[in-house]
Amino acid sequence: MEFANFTLAIDGDGIALLTFDAPGRSMNTLTASASADLAAFAARLKSDPAILGAVITSGKASGFCAGADLAEMVAGTLTGPNAMALSDEAKTRALFEVVYGLNQSFRALETCGKPIAAAINGLALGGGFEICLACHYRVAAEDAPKLQLGLPEAKVGLIPGAGGTQRLPRLMGIMAALPMLLQGKSMSAAEAKASGLVHELAPGAELVARAKAWVKASPKAMAPWDVKGFKAPGGGVYTPGGLQTFVMGNAMLRKESYANYPAQLAIMSAVYEGMQVPIDAALRIESRYFVKNFQTPNAKAMVRTLFLSMQELNKGSGRPKDAAASEVRKLGVLGAGMMGAGVAYVSAMAGIEVVLIDRDADAANKGKDYSRTLVEKAVARGKMSPADAEKLLARIHPDTDYAALAGADLVIEAVFENREIKADVTRRAEAVTGEASVFGSNTSTLPITGLAEASIRPENFIGVHFFSPVDKMQLVEIIRGTKTSDAALALALDYVLKIRKTPIVVNDSRGFYTSRVFGTYVSEGVEMLAEGIAPAIIDNVGRMTGMPRGPLELSDDVALDLAWKVRSQTKADLGDAYRESASDHVIDQMVNQHGRFGRKNGKGFYDYPADGGKKKLWPGLAELSPVRIAEADPDFVAELRTRFLLRQAVETARCFAEGVLTDVRDADVGAILAWGFAPQTGGPLSLIDSMGAAEFVRQCDRLAQLHGERFSPPQLLRDMAARNETFYERFAPVKVA
Repeated sequence: MEFANFTLAIDGDGIALLTFDAPGRSMNTLTASASADLAAFAARLKSDPAILGAVITSGKASGFCAGADLAEMVAGTLTGPNAMALSDEAKTRALFEVVYGLNQSFRALETCGKPIAAAINGLALGGGFEICLACHYRVAAEDAPKLQLGLPEAKVGLIPGAGGTQRLPRLMGIMAALPMLLQGKSMSAAEAKASGLVHELAPGAELVARAKAWVKASPKAMAPWDVKGFKAPGGGVYTPGGLQTFVMGNAMLRKESYANYPAQLAIMSAVYEGMQVPIDAALRIESRYFVKNFQTPNAKAMVRTLFLSMQELNKGSGRPKDAAASEVRKLGVLGAGMMGAGVAYVSAMAGIEVVLIDRDADAANKGKDYSRTLVEKAVARGKMSPADAEKLLARIHPDTDYAALAGADLVIEAVFENREIKADVTRRAEAVTGEASVFGSNTSTLPITGLAEASIRPENFIGVHFFSPVDKMQLVEIIRGTKTSDAALALALDYVLKIRKTPIVVNDSRGFYTSRVFGTYVSEGVEMLAEGIAPAIIDNVGRMTGMPRGPLELSDDVALDLAWKVRSQTKADLGDAYRESASDHVIDQMVNQHGRFGRKNGKGFYDYPADGGKKKLWPGLAELSPVRIAEADPDFVAELRTRFLLRQAVETARCFAEGVLTDVRDADVGAILAWGFAPQTGGPLSLIDSMGAAEFVRQCDRLAQLHGERFSPPQLLRDMAARNETFYERFAPVKVA
């Protein structure tokens, strides 16, 4: 028997070794073809008396299996040519058959009457981990540094659909399993062993042999839940522990997520219902919840943005096709403050030699010390060897002499947001770098085209906007100036991919994309404050909307004096074209009359105790902006949520209409990664598409009448509304091979 995705070898002891090695793929994924192979293997395993048991492993050095092929699932069941001809009811049935069919394949393996072990040589996530859970025994490589086991589906708006919500709590208990399912967290091999999800750890070279030894010694193996009298660890649903888990779990889930995420609610329901019935009925329950959730607008948008689009961007979808391949081997970083030091660290981590320049040796060395602190923590936690830490630090060269930049492929300035300072460091760097060297500005607001006027090679000048802290933030916004060449863009993209960040590409504009639209969220919060809405209501509703923090909190985090400087510079640049707002007055009062700069000086919209105690709203806000609305009923809360979301979404549409954005993926992925735009929507353009352009325009016009032109939709949206178009249809992105 031959399989499309597996190889089969039967040894002299009658043990079958099924090796997952999907052709043409760097990583195994669970496709419809792979599922069919597993079903066929289960049938042979059950019927062939010559086979006494089996070991399933991977032939990929990259790992065991990365999970289900979501692109195939989306195309095959929701958007493919065959699916488009089906009714909604027929689509639901077709999707259920796919999902439940996979569950049946795994269940057939589990109940074939012969022992099956999984030899896990690397990461096994989602459906890949669910294959392992359906095996009777699991051996994981203890020496595979990137091995992770888990069910991350909740992170992209889905629920585990191949038995994860049922086998996990039956193995480790409901109380321990729910956080793992709801948060999508993964485990190391050692953590999985301690949790009872893995039976044995072994060196990678011994995995298969250890697994075969267990198979030979366990001819009558069964899954625990198939043994008569089985009880889940910690008890079932209707036990004191179970009842407490679900009561408290539901309360905590709603507190943390404000019920914004249907997947988490579906996971809770699937576990609650499934743990009360036998495993076969439980798997049908899980399949139903998977299908119901998968068809929600939230799930469709989150899968598209956080999985499919993210993959495309991480392959370099914005890279000019005809640009030659490039590689940054030597990087110059100007400014050794927190941002520059962070850029130096992630670059050295990627194997790049870094020259870190600052005004004096103490400042430059302090910048390198930032990396030293990070690697010392990594060594202490066992995540990096002392030797690798020393190699990383040896790649960072603090200096004060710009001559050290000679030979740099790329120079990134991370100095103060001041045109004169940036112009000075640009000239000094370009005086010693070669003709092919690219200069990148890490500015967050100043237009790149204007900064490039200080460059002798404006075609090699580009924006490379990192987010703080650089070592934790995944996004880098690359900004093309009017003279930026394709070669410079390609090199910047190649660099960002090399340091394992997600790049988006935008065209030049004041504030570009991320700073410009993020600013609308915090400004809308300040506008609400000026209207007399209680500040606690504003920040609480901001979080309820799905944003990571309230707008007033975020204003303090970013720094109010910085906001005032940016507004002042914008006003000076635009002159009569600048439009004053109520939020301008509030920020001016906070900074210039009350000296409240935000968290950095312990005084902003909140007071921050010097001892690190809990922050509290500044009582003086009552005088600065007297409260007129101190209570909020559900309708009022819904209106504020609409304002927060639509204000950001309409500004994103303007960026698209003006050509600042040209790729829908950049818009949605960038919004979620840069400032945490409500992930449950899939991003601002996905939000518009899910509402429908006509309804979105109607709502924006209503808000514009109430609150001003900032809500007025651009002509692009009106045209799309008239034609019943969506962004993802009208501006369908080009896929990357």
